[in-house]
Amino acid sequence: MPDDDIRARSRQALDLWASGADVVASDILDPDYVNHQEPDIHGDVATERLSVYEALLDDYHRAFSESTVKVFMQMAEGDLVTSRWEISATNTGEYLGRPATGVRATWTCIQIDRHDGGRIVESWINWDKFRLLHQLGLVEQP
Repeated sequence: MPDDDIRARSRQALDLWASGADVVASDILDPDYVNHQEPDIHGDVATERLSVYEALLDDYHRAFSESTVKVFMQMAEGDLVTSRWEISATNTGEYLGRPATGVRATWTCIQIDRHDGGRIVESWINWDKFRLLHQLGLVEQP
């Protein structure tokens, strides 16, 4: 599959986090999709299937509005695409059991997607959870 095609599909996967995105997870992610996230929202390392990932997206969109995604760079090699990206959003709903803060936060992520058969079958995501929580006032700067 051409590099431009898999880069575009990985971009669609990042846009799942944007408010008003016109992409649906099941259209680009394989039914057997596996998501590896470090850290996960609870501070652990998680390996989740598609249904759990879709629930995570739903929870995120309930907690954050005006969410935008900015891609800084993408590299493709073989069936893999690496993306370095940033997300900005306003906390307008309950998050981690805490009421909305109204704060606009920005944090970065690095994501590696593995493609097969025209879909993303596996992703590895590392994101700056501390930066998000600090901006929301949920953790203090050390």
